[in-house]
Amino acid sequence: MTDVATESQAEEASGDDAVYAWAPAEPKAKKKHTAVWIGAAAGTAVVGLVVSSLVLIAPGTTVAGVPVGWLTPGAAEDAIAQSLAETTVVLTGDGGEVELTGAELGATVDAQALAEAAFAEHPMWNVTSWFQTTGAEVELDAATATAALSEVVPQLYSEPVDATLSFDPATASYAAAPAAAGTGIDLATVQAALQDALLSGAKSVDLAPVATEIPADISTETAQATAAQLNGMLDTAGFYVGEERTVPIDRATLAGWLSIAPDADNGAFEITADAAAIQTMVDGLPAAINRAAVNGAVITNSAGKVLREEAPGMSGREVGDTSGMASEAAAQLAAGNAVFQTPVTEIAPVVTTLARTVEVDLSSQTAHLFENGNLIRSYTISSGRDATPTPTGRFTVNAYTRIQDMGALCYNPAAQNSYCTEDVPWITWFAPDIAFHGASSFRSALGFQQSHGCVNMWDADAKFVYDWTARGTEVWVHS
Repeated sequence: MTDVATESQAEEASGDDAVYAWAPAEPKAKKKHTAVWIGAAAGTAVVGLVVSSLVLIAPGTTVAGVPVGWLTPGAAEDAIAQSLAETTVVLTGDGGEVELTGAELGATVDAQALAEAAFAEHPMWNVTSWFQTTGAEVELDAATATAALSEVVPQLYSEPVDATLSFDPATASYAAAPAAAGTGIDLATVQAALQDALLSGAKSVDLAPVATEIPADISTETAQATAAQLNGMLDTAGFYVGEERTVPIDRATLAGWLSIAPDADNGAFEITADAAAIQTMVDGLPAAINRAAVNGAVITNSAGKVLREEAPGMSGREVGDTSGMASEAAAQLAAGNAVFQTPVTEIAPVVTTLARTVEVDLSSQTAHLFENGNLIRSYTISSGRDATPTPTGRFTVNAYTRIQDMGALCYNPAAQNSYCTEDVPWITWFAPDIAFHGASSFRSALGFQQSHGCVNMWDADAKFVYDWTARGTEVWVHS
């Protein structure tokens, strides 16, 4: 039906000329959603509870005497740390009472680890882990606790005295003066008191101070060991070439190079050395160490076999580069080593070979000495008579006798057809019972056969042969 038709019908019904308008239709009643909103609020609360159970520590959980239930790990960490910091130790005694907090004593616990462990082991969502108790280990910073305690009860403290070292010029040695222990309060009892108070939840705890000995930072034993080390350095100090201490260092001089300072942090002594003072001695090393080579010589036979060292010979040496040596020596001394190896260049000696032989010519009654094939000396001799001839052939020197009596009669008074010549000198043996020897005391002339077989020489000539030959020197006797 149209609006026009409706209006017409209305006019007809009224029977007059008035025009009416329709009142607007009443709106439909809205549906009520109260139950829906109540359900949504309850759901939100449940979700919040579930979320909370995932981030909070279980109700009733106690860590180190501190309730941490319903807390996040971060809040629990703060609560644990604050509880220990505020816990008070009351020192009791005849002098009255004094109080120190855990914070003043430098007391700590690993609050973060404890809180994280409490959450991991006792989460709120796990109802089987509710109402659990966990302990904690309290630690004290010794330096902080000692400083705080000694300030409030100084009468209970005395300072320890460190051991010391000094050089005694009279004995040229280092000596140690002993340490002396101090006294103070036993920190272990303070720590235990804080531990008990924290675990019990108490805010304070009474403690009667317990005295203890406070050791010195540097002990007597350390000083004695360092003195022994230093004295060992004094005993061996020097500039060496190999094993040879070529330039010894005076004990007082070395002590003057050293500075010995206590290192209380490490409970030891620090050794340092003056490199500039060491440099003065380093500068003088060439004059003290350098030397020229000394040439040597060896006696051989004609085949080159060495029979004796005539002159030992000695290598020469020159000090090498010593730049930086003083600094290196100072570093060695700081490490406890006073043996300084000196850089040197060795200069080898020249060793001369002396091939020596002796020739005895019976026909001319002479002896000839040859060195490396060159005649160096000839001597007049007297060889054996025809009845007691000097044997001919090639022999070698085999023994030496400085002086002795010769002849059987010297040793056997009943010997027949014998003789005795006393104190025959410079005897060089080269054949059985045959030798070169001196005859100045019993011969007035030489140059003809007159001996009992030995080669008689003037004493000075016999001594030269005695000294000049060696065991193994070749002797050729011929007519």
